[in-house]
Amino acid sequence: MKKVSIITPEEAALKVQDGDTIATGGFVSCACPETLSKALEKRFLETGHPQNLTLFFAAGQGHRDGTGGDHYGHEGMVKRVIGGHWDRAPKLGELALNNKIEAYNLPQGVISHMYRDIAAHNIGTITHVGLKTFADPRNGGGKLNDVTKEDLVKIVNIEGQERLLYKGFPINVVFLRASYCDEYGNCTVHREIGPLDVTAMAQACKNSGGKVIVQVEKIVQGGSLDPKLVAIPGIYVDSVVVGTEEENMQCLGMPYDGALTGEFRIPVDAIPPIPMDAKKIIARRAAMELPQDAIVNLGTGAPEKIANVAAEEGISDKMTLTVEAGSIAGVPYGGTQFGAAANAQCIIPHNVQFDFYQGGGLDVAFLGLAETAPNGDLNVSKFGTRLAGAGGFIDITQNAKKVVYCGTFTAKGLKTECKDGKLVITQEGAKKKFVKQVEHITFSGDYANEVHQPVLYITERCVFELRPEGVTLTEIAPGIDLQTQILDQMEFVPKMADEIKTMDARIFRDELMGLAND
Repeated sequence: MKKVSIITPEEAALKVQDGDTIATGGFVSCACPETLSKALEKRFLETGHPQNLTLFFAAGQGHRDGTGGDHYGHEGMVKRVIGGHWDRAPKLGELALNNKIEAYNLPQGVISHMYRDIAAHNIGTITHVGLKTFADPRNGGGKLNDVTKEDLVKIVNIEGQERLLYKGFPINVVFLRASYCDEYGNCTVHREIGPLDVTAMAQACKNSGGKVIVQVEKIVQGGSLDPKLVAIPGIYVDSVVVGTEEENMQCLGMPYDGALTGEFRIPVDAIPPIPMDAKKIIARRAAMELPQDAIVNLGTGAPEKIANVAAEEGISDKMTLTVEAGSIAGVPYGGTQFGAAANAQCIIPHNVQFDFYQGGGLDVAFLGLAETAPNGDLNVSKFGTRLAGAGGFIDITQNAKKVVYCGTFTAKGLKTECKDGKLVITQEGAKKKFVKQVEHITFSGDYANEVHQPVLYITERCVFELRPEGVTLTEIAPGIDLQTQILDQMEFVPKMADEIKTMDARIFRDELMGLAND
């Protein structure tokens, strides 16, 4: 076998040409090819090249601090960005919102499947995911600004069923992160949080005639790696760069944790309890929606806390928590380690996890609650001067058997406390979340009603249910006034259930709720 080319970061940067389409790996703060992206940014800042790149990625990458996708956030460096989740790269988002680049937001799971379809030279990725959301051509086709003109998504009819076709395109360069590489270019990802999309991305680039460049921790002797651990075969790899210890961190700014790779398991009681605040209140109420033996997905923000509540209550083993990055079972982590899970029973590729999600495999999904409209539409992807992106939100919410949205009732400054089993609002949030019309349709209430999908909206002070007639108030927290603390803090009047219940008082007390007994 031919030995792989081992090059410097500077040499890797020189392999990217003006106008190339480059795909980068990583999941939020995990498995980002920082050495490669930093070298490319340095070259551009010093020489003005490469310029007019098309940047293509699925999961958001970075930590909102110049890492990950923000290495590409310079005017002239990129002309077009096609991404699943933008929030981790605010400099890229600013370029998009200021019409400095062409910008698209497509569902994260769809992009993970686009890699496979590009590798197979299929005409594109055909799916129901995105119908009636902002990814639907009738609602913009994923375009994020006025300078973005080309249609990347079209409506097709197959066997009498309406679907979306996400068009494929060649990938000229791919930057990936792996753990170890042998002399022949075979790369493992055994020290990462999972294989993510590295195999499909390498295949897509290789079959496009492009250059596959992998950042690794170390080079080992040829033939010394367990072939079952090799996620990127050497026949796909053009060049390898050995990154620094800091730039090969499992998750940005975090030391290696073997509990996230299956190297060892930690006691569940080692996970610290979280303080009583609005997000814990929401997570406690949401945990009551966990069915026995259910397969579950947890999103970012307030939903992350559900795993902590489940651990505190001793019910983590009563359901199977999953994360779109690929973990199955265990306890999902948040923050810079979002995407990883301690004590996972299985870690599968990102795109394979989305196969299961898009096919309706999830019993219930818990996602963040942001702008919500009277018909149940939800926006978590674009808010005025902040571009978050949908991430896997659309793939998950359109297909889970039940969806529970979790978030505070208002935003920007909300403060709460609990007294004697009652909720007290000590400072109201300045921004209303329940609005007349959402800016971006990340979730379609009409689509959910069409497919008879159960949907709940859980806040710290009340609970709503999506019914055919619209968003309906069903529960109010003890101590909360309906008129002044709910209706006056909404831009619309919700429908009212025939019987509005009081939320369980256990939610608002410091002691354990006893969900294991329930």
